[in-house]
Order: sequence, then structure tokens, then C-alpha cells
Amino acid sequence: MKCCFSVFIKDESKNKNRGSNSVPESGNQSKSQGNSDSRQTSKSFSSSRTIPELYKEKQQNLRVFSLEDLKDATNGFNRTLKIGEGGFGSVYKGTIRPPDGRGDPLVVAIKRLNTQGLQGHKEWLAEVQFLGVVGHPNLVKLLGYCSADGERGIQRLLVYEFMPNRSLEDHLFNKTSTLPWKTRLEIMLGAAQGLAYLHEGLEVKVIYRDFKSSNVLLDESFRPKLSDFGLAREGPTGDRTHVSTTVVGTYGYAAPEYIDTGHLTIQSDVWTFGVVLYEIITGRRTVERNRPTSEQKLLQWVKHFPPDSKRFSMIIDPRLRNNYYFSAAQNVGRLAQSCLKKNAKERPTMSQVVESLKQAVQESQEGSNGAKKSAVSLSSRTGSRRCN
Repeated sequence: MKCCFSVFIKDESKNKNRGSNSVPESGNQSKSQGNSDSRQTSKSFSSSRTIPELYKEKQQNLRVFSLEDLKDATNGFNRTLKIGEGGFGSVYKGTIRPPDGRGDPLVVAIKRLNTQGLQGHKEWLAEVQFLGVVGHPNLVKLLGYCSADGERGIQRLLVYEFMPNRSLEDHLFNKTSTLPWKTRLEIMLGAAQGLAYLHEGLEVKVIYRDFKSSNVLLDESFRPKLSDFGLAREGPTGDRTHVSTTVVGTYGYAAPEYIDTGHLTIQSDVWTFGVVLYEIITGRRTVERNRPTSEQKLLQWVKHFPPDSKRFSMIIDPRLRNNYYFSAAQNVGRLAQSCLKKNAKERPTMSQVVESLKQAVQESQEGSNGAKKSAVSLSSRTGSRRCN
């Protein structure tokens, strides 16, 4: 897996030391939502528990690995087992023993913190706590972690279920093969269901904040699972309309109001989802510097080809070779535009996005079946004429 297409707008935090193999403390994470006064105010309006509080109930479900365990799992972090690298550090494929010591070894992905990187302990802790709480078929499963401080410095690692088909990014922008249109829609539908769960399915709203094609991992059946929760934050509670944070994220994906003000809401996730919708429609990255100036920034380029115009077909990924249902593609384009509304309040909820994508998948399926029936019918009529 190649390095993720990602740059940080700003660095949000510095690393902090922890005790060797200690269970991650919950208190520090809540500080990311503001000072104690703001937390007290928000709790006065809402009885919902915070992610750190929910994590305390479920932390026993995560395995605590020693550094030696994970060295053995990766053959000493052998380079041949490296499957990815990003701002956090390197990711290795490894094998671990089952919790009870019985049965076949489990294939896992092990992410190792790069202490010299832009992301640090705060992001590692966020991943442990958020993934230790959430549970959904479209979210990657965290199996455990390692926290060790020794003579060689801080060691922070995470152990996930292994996703054999890499990421949506790897397949969508692969020059040697083409991801089918219906598969693209099904992947985006699953990703939308994962985001809808984060926004609406827990006691507390969770803002993912880093939705992009490289963070949508695919299992053996190409079912999508969101990964990398290092930038996730709890959503606003009570009468608060947003969470104020330092602006971090991936260039080209972040919502404009978030970049301008640092005000973060669940609608910020909806914007980034709209960006990726246009990526699956066009087969282009959000920024491509090797293209003509007018085409380098995806969102600026697609404005000239609205879904309701005849020109829209000109931006659909040519590698699909017309193997898609145009009406469904137009509806996905309209959905992307609604997600990219400048006024965040006018954007749909992720539940509404899910319903729209279900319809697009169904429409594509019906269109495909209709085309096949027409082809069979034409073939039959042609065959009959030949017989005569």
C-alpha cells in the first residue's frame, strides 16, 4: 500500500509520555473538547456520557500487547511486511495468537507510531478510545494496543483486523484496473452507513473529521470499513452548535467553514463525503497538480459540468467505458452537490445520504438488468432473422 495522499493543514498536538503498557487514561481526551467550564456547561444541558466515560466500560474488550508480542508478530517489524505508511507511522501485516491461545493465528494490521511524525500520542489515544467504544460493520475493528516507554523512547502501537483489499484509494486511482461503477456505489453506501452510525447511533455524536478514499478500507468482499480515528472528536452537546478545534485534516477535503473558523460539526463530515462522491464519479483525486491549471482542483473543475446538464457525461470516469447507468450517475452527482452546499445547514444528514445511495444502487442494478434483457432480446431477434 502506498503512502496516503495527505497533508496536515496544521499540527494539532504534541506527544505526551505514558507509563509502560498502561491502559490509556480517559481524562486527557475530554480536554480536547475545551476547558472544564465548557464541559460542565455542556453536561448541564445533556445527560449523555462522553467517549472517555463510555470507554471505561469497554476498555477490557481490548487486548494489551507487549512490544515483544508485536515484534514477534511482524518478524521484528520486517520491511517486507510493511503494507502502508502515513502521518501516524508505518503499518505492518502480522500474525498474533488468539486471546485464549487456541486455534490458528490471526492475521492483523499493526500500526506503529512514528515519534518523529506530525501525529502523536493524542491521536493514538483518540484511536484507542473511539474504536474501543464504537462497533459497526462499516468501522474497522481495533483488537488491542501497545503502550511502552523504555530506553529507546516512546512506543505506541495499534492492532486492527486485517483488511486484505487495501483501500478505496488504491482501487479507484489504479491505472491498471478499473473499479466497477456498482462496486463504487456499494462502497460509498457502506461508508455512509458507518458515518451515519457515528453521527446518530451513539449516546454522543462523533465527528470523524478525516473521511477520504485512503481511509475507506476494504475486506475480502470489498465491504468498506472506516479507519484512522486519530482526528475524531465528540460532537457538540446541549445548546452548543459546534466544537472549536485547531484546523487539521487533509488538503482538499476539509469543509470551508471549518477551515475559515475552526468550527467543527457533523456537517463537516457531510462535505468531505461529497468530495469523495465526486472522486468516484470522475476517477480523479481531489487535487492533481499534473493536470491543466483549470482541472487541478476537482471541485472547481466539476462546477462547469452540473449533473442536470448534458455536459455532465464529460466528467464521468472514462475508464468505466459507459458501463454505468447515466440516470443513477446524475443522481449521485446531485447528491454530491447537496453535500457540498456552502451553507452547512442545507446539507443532508448522513441518514438521508444513505437512503439516496440505496436508491442509486437499486437504479444502477435495474438499469444493468434492463440493458442485459435488451441485449438478449436483440440477440434473439437477430438470431431469428438469420434462421429465416
